[in-house]
Amino acid sequence: MFFYDPTFVMVLPAFAFALWAQWKVKSTYRRFSQVRATAGISGRDMARSIMVRNGVTDVAVEEIPGTLGDHYDPRAKTVRLSAAIYEGDSISSIAVAAHEVGHVLQHAQGYAPLALRTAIAPAAGLGSSAGYILFFIGFIFHRSAGTFLMDLGIWFFLAAVLFQLVTLPVEFDASKRALAQLTASGSVAPEEVSGAKKVLDAAALTYVAAAATAALELLRLLLLRNSRR
Repeated sequence: MFFYDPTFVMVLPAFAFALWAQWKVKSTYRRFSQVRATAGISGRDMARSIMVRNGVTDVAVEEIPGTLGDHYDPRAKTVRLSAAIYEGDSISSIAVAAHEVGHVLQHAQGYAPLALRTAIAPAAGLGSSAGYILFFIGFIFHRSAGTFLMDLGIWFFLAAVLFQLVTLPVEFDASKRALAQLTASGSVAPEEVSGAKKVLDAAALTYVAAAATAALELLRLLLLRNSRR
């Protein structure tokens, strides 16, 4: 559809923004991964200390391979940190670890957007792939069956868009909690706060880009659907 679909240009700015956001988060992470935090503790220990300080005792912290694949799994009650974050004692390491524990605190306190995101995650994963397939299969047909498949694909893709939109407040709130925990505990010196905030803000850009891309893709599908009328 790239060469024959003029609506594709709608999503190009979002794609460009997404590429810039990826570059930004990697460059910021790399920059502050070379700056050792005053606290002198690893991301693993930072995660555990924040949880203990907030009365959370039933969440595990484990190391995973790769880079920047850090996440909190609310179903397994496990914070999974990449090796550099798990073992590192840089500003990047403790900021990312604190961010993931921000999700732990959300879970422990019943933060509604996190519960919603967790609930719709399976449908979103299916919707982002199945939605495209159903829509473009329907697009090549010129009968009512084609229209039905396009509409079905749009509904599937809507779940993926909803997931991305709900992710925004979840991620921003987790970063806010992380920074509050780091500063309140004295884990980062006053001169290190801006560095930790830059790491967290750069990571947030990727979620903004993902939401913008998903929303524009949905608009594009709707325009293509209406052009068939």
